[in-house]
Amino acid sequence: MRVIQAIVRGRVQGVFFRVSTRKEATRLGLSGWIRNKSNGSVECFAQGPEDAIEALIIFLHKGPPAARVDTVEIREGRPDPSYTNFEVTY
Repeated sequence: MRVIQAIVRGRVQGVFFRVSTRKEATRLGLSGWIRNKSNGSVECFAQGPEDAIEALIIFLHKGPPAARVDTVEIREGRPDPSYTNFEVTY
């Protein structure tokens, strides 16, 4: 299992970035969350198999069609067994 925390910067709010990421993470079988931050970025916590996490990282660098991703900062995290699915949080 791999666990990441990501900060995505660019035009990532108001473009369905969170909903699209939740769909992709769910499709990949990941658990965790994604939320908007007050500075205009998006923060994501994801955990699951290495290959699925790598696929999500690729998605985070692109986002949905209306998004413009400038940077993605990835840090390794610690597992959180309380997450069993992937949620949009506020």
